Amino acid sequence: MPIVFARSTTIQAHPSYIDAGIKHVRDVVMPTLADIEGCLGMSLLIDRGSGRCIATSSWRDEESLRASEGPVRKLRDDAVEIFHGTTEVSRWEIAAMHRDHHSERGACCRVTWIKIEPAHMDRGVDVWKMAALPKMEELEGFCSASLMVDPAAGRGVSSLTFDSAEAMERSRELVDRIRDEGVREAGAEVLDTCEFELAIAHLHVPEMA
Repeated sequence: MPIVFARSTTIQAHPSYIDAGIKHVRDVVMPTLADIEGCLGMSLLIDRGSGRCIATSSWRDEESLRASEGPVRKLRDDAVEIFHGTTEVSRWEIAAMHRDHHSERGACCRVTWIKIEPAHMDRGVDVWKMAALPKMEELEGFCSASLMVDPAAGRGVSSLTFDSAEAMERSRELVDRIRDEGVREAGAEVLDTCEFELAIAHLHVPEMA
């Protein structure tokens, strides 16, 4: 199966401008991205408490990702002004995507960033797919899960989507256990974990579990 790529932009927004930012992404950024060759879709995660927002676009192949850098930079600059924030950009290969069902309004995500030796990346992906994912599927309110990796940098990010904030909260202890077991087995290190509201869910990545 061809590798699907992604670009994520982390925006440290001013909390009082988050709703204006969401509207801008939905009304301006999404339609513009849809017209760029090779773009599959996008999602937007927001944490109203900290102002941390993550916009992720998915791309058919690495060539499309690279070719879009120019137009996307302009979109990003405009969005930063609306959010009154600062940005950090990461590029990823989408290693796995599994959906039980599509998310509805009110869905939330728990996101974990990890570091792993590049030589151990394939093993880390296998551990996520074969050991962690089957356990995540059993969680109450499980909606979907994805894994994105940057093999050269030895970085990965796992996103677990729940139907509601309540389901995410009730599963927190179990998710911690699944995460810690997987990280230990893969020989990885957790860099950060954060919980978000799924404001826009149109990444349109095919099933890749």
